[in-house]
Amino acid sequence: MDKVNRRIKLRHLRCFHAVARQGSLAGAAAALALTQPAVTKTLQDLEAILGVRLVERGRKGAELTAHGRVFLPRAAACLGELERAVTSVSRSRERAEWTVRIGALPTVAAGFVPVAIRAFRAEGATAPVRVVAGPNLHLLGELREDRLDLVVGRLAAPEAMGDLAFLHLYSEPVRLVVRAGHPLLAQVPLEPGRIADYPVILPDADAVIRPSVERLLIAHGIGELPERIESVSTSFGRAVVLDSEAVWIISEGVVARDLADGTFVALAIDTADTSGPVGLTTRPDLPLRPGVELMIDAIRRVARRGPRGRAGRGAPD
Repeated sequence: MDKVNRRIKLRHLRCFHAVARQGSLAGAAAALALTQPAVTKTLQDLEAILGVRLVERGRKGAELTAHGRVFLPRAAACLGELERAVTSVSRSRERAEWTVRIGALPTVAAGFVPVAIRAFRAEGATAPVRVVAGPNLHLLGELREDRLDLVVGRLAAPEAMGDLAFLHLYSEPVRLVVRAGHPLLAQVPLEPGRIADYPVILPDADAVIRPSVERLLIAHGIGELPERIESVSTSFGRAVVLDSEAVWIISEGVVARDLADGTFVALAIDTADTSGPVGLTTRPDLPLRPGVELMIDAIRRVARRGPRGRAGRGAPD
């Protein structure tokens, strides 16, 4: 069957559809701007590929056989779908003023989303892109009000998803990171409770990863944190860690580039249980505009590269 499918060309379908619509080979030839012998040859080629007769030629014109009547709606649907695909691409280029509106949680705004936008541009997409960063509940509210086209980040709690759809891209854990040369790196093996001797930056109560962080602290017997700093600002967390002996508890994706180049080092504390799904949240009740479809495709391609690709290493596919 696959060999048959590969042998059928678009010209075969167009020719057969024109013959069925016009009711004669001559009419089909005029509609397609071809000679009648060319139409006859193309139709015969299609019948040979399928191994059945599709059209009976006679004095009254061309009438579909039983096989032809079965094949016609499928061929018409195929041509219609192709036409819609071409229209979608054309509309995407014509309506470049349509802005692709992305909501991005802080965990992906700094590393993953910029790489996805570069991949989007590499495909020739010219639509303007607006990125809004913020807490999860706020972004989901903007999505519901149709002020965003999609939200990229960790999966929200079930009660927050409601009528929204989530497409899983990858999973990532939380990491405890410090600057290179931090005193805790010399502690081998490291006792997790020792982080309480230093300032600790952790996400605030509304952050998606906060429950995972709380469970992590409990699991490792880490109780009171005397110098506790709560923030979801990635620029703030990065600045504090670079200039002090603070410990930053944050999603791996935020600091993937810093870990790769050695600016930050992840403490040897098991965080496997904090791994959570990262993906796309959309409104399934609204059709996706062409530019948004291209962006989603770019995001999915970047997600498949793995952590280093998502952190900005390498060129777009």
